[in-house]
Amino acid sequence: MTQPTLEQIASCIAGYDPNAMPVAQAQEFIARLVPRVQAVERLPIRSALGRVLAHDVVSPIDVPSHDNAAMDGYAMRGMDLADDGPTLLPVAGTSFAGQPVVSVVPPAFCARIMTGAVMPDGLDTVVPQEFTTLLPDGRISIPAGIVRTGDNRRLRGEDLARGEAALKAGRVLRPADLGLLASLGQAEVPVLRRLRVAFFSTGDELRSVGEPLDEGCVYDSNRYTLWGMLTRLGVELIDLGVVRDEPDALRAAFEQAAAAADAVITSGGVSVGEADHTKRIMAELGEVLFWRIAMRPGRPLAIGRIGDGAGGRGAILFGLPGNPVAVMVTFYAFVRDALLAMAGANAEPLPVMQAISAGALRKKPGRTEYQRGTLRPTADGRWQVEITGSQGSGILRSMSQANGLVVLHHGQGNVAAGDLVDVLPFDGLV
Repeated sequence: MTQPTLEQIASCIAGYDPNAMPVAQAQEFIARLVPRVQAVERLPIRSALGRVLAHDVVSPIDVPSHDNAAMDGYAMRGMDLADDGPTLLPVAGTSFAGQPVVSVVPPAFCARIMTGAVMPDGLDTVVPQEFTTLLPDGRISIPAGIVRTGDNRRLRGEDLARGEAALKAGRVLRPADLGLLASLGQAEVPVLRRLRVAFFSTGDELRSVGEPLDEGCVYDSNRYTLWGMLTRLGVELIDLGVVRDEPDALRAAFEQAAAAADAVITSGGVSVGEADHTKRIMAELGEVLFWRIAMRPGRPLAIGRIGDGAGGRGAILFGLPGNPVAVMVTFYAFVRDALLAMAGANAEPLPVMQAISAGALRKKPGRTEYQRGTLRPTADGRWQVEITGSQGSGILRSMSQANGLVVLHHGQGNVAAGDLVDVLPFDGLV
């Protein structure tokens, strides 16, 4: 299938302006751009945590396989319950989980039953043992109004019926899903292959951890935050290190990355006026657009396709800004969901909660701002968020101190103390 060109995608975006692009517009463009992984492999369920399910899993059995007791007690017929006083019933045997069921329980009798045991034929109600009294003559006494017909019984196929889809394709498998697969007797599960993502940092001033820090140089932090964010997504990582701002070195790095990966992520070298060769090499090796996003932090962004890619169709390129906070914000605003879509995962929007702003926030309409904040519960059970000091895009400590991003939307203006604001919590995100 022929992929649309970037120009064709841009023609589908209403009001497309690469020099002043709203966040939502950029997200729409990227969603139209990214391809999906197609290759499928089968894995033991213990190796499938975090992987993307390739096909629907259809239940081959009813779960549970029989009507059974939801708790320890006595199984009985609901029709035997007395309306005007206690119900007195003799006991005819005991049913244990995993053992043959008491086959015949005469009318007006009950059976002792344990949690998970199969309900004897004709019995439809379980009274918990703590609500009963064992009388000297061997009968049990059940007070009026304690149970109703059908209480405390789990029906055959109540969780899943034979032939029903237990899990849908595109689901990122979680611990409970592994248990569900095991309950169906599934030893293996079909999953999409892992997405391959190559990443590197650019800049002559960058040094890797462990190298001496020359005058005017800084340690590269971006590869480590990218490694952490990508690891959370469960992708296959290709770390190409720090690449000097030299045409031959950049070209070799981009070509190596594009040949090995489905997606390539760089940090640095995409801002207007930067004295480096990154943008030129990007443009030479593929079809790349350079955007100015109406957001803060993270205005410059490169997007496109380069090389042949792991699937032979061109690797998707995400050229992120170089400032550490801007790298993280643009990753969460644009790259995270794109990579999940490329991996075949069903889209699940990030959880957004509302919190009371502890202080006034200055904001001009016309751009989206992401401010680092700390969420805390208030005495009355609500949530309050306080900004973590200076919001400069190079102050990575502000992200480390925060536990969420305050999202001030494109059309939003100043925020007064006490106003509600949207917050993206970090829990489960970073």
